[in-house]
Amino acid sequence: MDGAIVLDSTHGRIVRAAVHLVPDSTLPTEESGTRHRTAERVARQTRYPVISVSQSMHIIALYLDGIRYVLEDSAAILSKANQALATLERYKLRLDEVSGTLSALEIEDLVTVRDVAAVVQRLEMVRRIADEIEGYVVELGTDGRLLSLQLDELVSGVDVDRELIVRDYPSAGARDRGVDAVLTALDVLSANDLLDLSTVAEVMGFTGPDSLDLPVSPKGYRLLAKVPRLPSLVIERLVEHFGGLQKLLAAGIDDLQAVGGVGESRARSVREGLSRLAESSILERYV
Repeated sequence: MDGAIVLDSTHGRIVRAAVHLVPDSTLPTEESGTRHRTAERVARQTRYPVISVSQSMHIIALYLDGIRYVLEDSAAILSKANQALATLERYKLRLDEVSGTLSALEIEDLVTVRDVAAVVQRLEMVRRIADEIEGYVVELGTDGRLLSLQLDELVSGVDVDRELIVRDYPSAGARDRGVDAVLTALDVLSANDLLDLSTVAEVMGFTGPDSLDLPVSPKGYRLLAKVPRLPSLVIERLVEHFGGLQKLLAAGIDDLQAVGGVGESRARSVREGLSRLAESSILERYV
């Protein structure tokens, strides 16, 4: 059959088959073949995705919103995906290293903007590679199930960590914009800008010639989120009450119980959880 197949909006039912499509001939197209030219014009005119299949040329092309995307063979896609996955594993390992270093520095109250920017930079790099692999997973369909599981395992918690670290270090400039605005600004950074820690710090609101060496102290969101079974509402109350991680680390059981929603059992859990995190972070840094 050489005609078009038209699906309904749910893509679950064939509405028409063997249809001869006649789009507006004045619509621009860069295609030369009749089939692909028609497909591109139909996509532009209807604003619906159109797939063109050419058996003789072994080409499957998707047209949508003026974009032409040629689907590759599954083996070629899987090869690219595996290379990207190997890169992601290396970047994730480096992210874990700088995150662990930041945690230890937070415990000792020795954090600078440079340390924070390095973690934010790595988080953004990991997220971007993961987005690329996610595209491969979509293209592979059922062949990408194993790849999807590996991806989920590697990037678990990355999006949450991005938000927590921005909330942990609210500069005067970023406080007015809000967390979502800072994250959006990081999203649109070019690859070259992302490699520059000064630019990353500037997006977070830390400006000036020596901004990377400025000392900063965290609110405590990131480390509190690592305490097991601690609700986000309680974390908010703890941060609001104590104002910073150092005061949280110095707080006793009675001090923690003064916070709304924190009973004796939860206060002990927070105290012990923070103590364990402090010990493990210091050991990882110096042993």
